[in-house]
Amino acid sequence: MIDVLVIGTGEYVTGLSGSKTTASDKDLGVVALCLFDLRFRGLLDRIILCGRDPKRKADITNHVQNGIGSKFTDLDIRFDYYPATGDHPDSAAYRKAILDLKPGSAVIIVTPDDSHFEIACAALEHGHHILVAKPLVKTVSEHQRLISLAEKHGLLGMVEFHKRYDPIYRDAVNRAASLGNFGYMFSFMSQPKSQLTTFRDWAGTASDISYYLNSHHIDILCQILTDRYKPVTVHASCSSGEGRRVVGRPIDDTITLSVKWQGLRADSLAHSIHTASWTAPCSDAHSQQRFLYLGAGGQIEVDQARRGYSLSTDADGFRNINPLFMNYIPRDGRFVGQDGYGYRSIETFIQLVLELGENKTTLPSIRASGLPTLEDTLATTAILQAGNQSLATGLPTIVEY
Repeated sequence: MIDVLVIGTGEYVTGLSGSKTTASDKDLGVVALCLFDLRFRGLLDRIILCGRDPKRKADITNHVQNGIGSKFTDLDIRFDYYPATGDHPDSAAYRKAILDLKPGSAVIIVTPDDSHFEIACAALEHGHHILVAKPLVKTVSEHQRLISLAEKHGLLGMVEFHKRYDPIYRDAVNRAASLGNFGYMFSFMSQPKSQLTTFRDWAGTASDISYYLNSHHIDILCQILTDRYKPVTVHASCSSGEGRRVVGRPIDDTITLSVKWQGLRADSLAHSIHTASWTAPCSDAHSQQRFLYLGAGGQIEVDQARRGYSLSTDADGFRNINPLFMNYIPRDGRFVGQDGYGYRSIETFIQLVLELGENKTTLPSIRASGLPTLEDTLATTAILQAGNQSLATGLPTIVEY
């Protein structure tokens, strides 16, 4: 068994935003619930959650007990918390929590994007393996420095690109490789504007919606095109107005990146368009997410919001639901969502850390496995950074990495 530290206690970790639950598809969180189940399976020992506000522990404890403990009666939902004491927020609490871990432990980072680099560096420098919420960082230089630091200390670094574990996306990636030369991809992903209330503290300042959502489908495309195409330029455009009304400051509502790709094995060009928005209206699914991939020998279309599985209730009306991400419905008081790709993403990281500690696998073999390691996700960071620079200048930007 190993110990795990989670830095960040927001919606994706616990289901909490501020002091209240959010109206989202993750009201029980993802990370903490998965870790409680992995401990039930005998893979984990100590679970530490780290935020900034010592007073928040009571809210988290109550939410975990009422939301997770009451549903899944077999789970041990105990956790340690940093900062443990004090009257004021402590932005450096994660440093103290990192020192409370044995070398070779697991650290999961789920904080605003602009804080990822500093926290990841601290975890690696103290000898811990890291899993970082997407996007890993906002610049290529920071990404490369983390690769070097992980290599120096012989540690595993991964990005929590959970869509790589989605069974339909995985199948699409496999099939796309056999469709000949790449020609075009269109992807779209959105969340309702109510989600901006959750992200109010950092939206448009620490990061933008392209880093937050476009990163998913860009990562999938980079995985498909590995060793076949390289991104050459990115031209970004945006719309604004509605988000400012929600958060009270200027913010991009919807961002589109147009990427030009150069073939590495043949004299060919291709392009892709990636659009992300966090000002969509409420609809039949919390998040609209789909893509079309066009190759010379065929095309693939995936609509993740509509998979022929719908639910109508008196409470919520008609909904297209996606239990493939996280399944929160207990069976006889047991958690049975181990097949969800949100769970698989966390589980895979923890399993690999255990196997490394037991010398059952090696870092080179992990890096060659197609998993979202630091080395395997550099092109995604490069595209996102070029898109951010293009937004600032209004001009196409060369992709460098």
